[in-house]
Amino acid sequence: MSKRGPAASKKLLTGLIGAPIAHSASPAMHERAAEALGLRGHYQLIEVSGADARGLSMMLEGVRRLGFAGVNVTFPYKEAVVPLLDELAPGAAAMGAVNTVVVKDSRLIGHNTDTTGFARAVAPLLAPSGNAVAVIGTGGVGKAIAFALASLKVADIRIFDSEPARAEKLAALLAKHGSAKVAKSVEDALKGATGLVNGTPVGMLPNRGMPVPAALLHGQMWVADAVYSPLITPLLAAAQAKGARIMTGRELAIYQAADAFELFTGLAPSTEVMGEAFDEVMAARSAAYHPA
Repeated sequence: MSKRGPAASKKLLTGLIGAPIAHSASPAMHERAAEALGLRGHYQLIEVSGADARGLSMMLEGVRRLGFAGVNVTFPYKEAVVPLLDELAPGAAAMGAVNTVVVKDSRLIGHNTDTTGFARAVAPLLAPSGNAVAVIGTGGVGKAIAFALASLKVADIRIFDSEPARAEKLAALLAKHGSAKVAKSVEDALKGATGLVNGTPVGMLPNRGMPVPAALLHGQMWVADAVYSPLITPLLAAAQAKGARIMTGRELAIYQAADAFELFTGLAPSTEVMGEAFDEVMAARSAAYHPA
């Protein structure tokens, strides 16, 4: 039963811009969190593939004018939206990537809750000292992951991208907030690493690939994946088989959503409620893929 209070009659319109996003658990998490706080929430999926700057600008103008409290932004637009916004929070400005746009006084303000969400999720895996973490992928989520690790004082961050110029650019951005080394190869990134994070879409259904060869994984490391569809990606399955500790994309999905919800509303949602909604979505998806 939802909690009723002073905000019970208030409507909350939020959403997600990206492609493909039909699999997203965000609508369930945000709408359930709103209900628990006595809000009438609707979270709209805005799936548009191949949008150029003009198309994105038109979508954002609609968000500004149509009563949205804000929207989340996901692949492939986390970097593309940056120059189209009125203002950036310091963290989003530092990395040049946005996953949350808040509408405030008709202004569009960009934030990045992938960073805060991943920091909350990964903290229990980090040892007090001796952390060397490899980050594969330097797109929007990879950037956020690297900045989250820097905020947690991880001294040895190795970043690898199939496009070296992207990795070099991220290393330059991180230089003001910590330090990161650009790895020449996946093998170079993982040499002596105590942790590995996949910040690429590799392994997201229907893709069944792996961002690193299984032979490079071992039982003395931890492995995290930003992908949550499926929850146990091929990378995580291989890591488990080697005895490594793993972190699925569940925690990142929940914590980034909770931080975004608070930015949209000024209210702290229940991560337990959001987690239950996430788990229900994943259970239903699993049943669809593996019918009895």
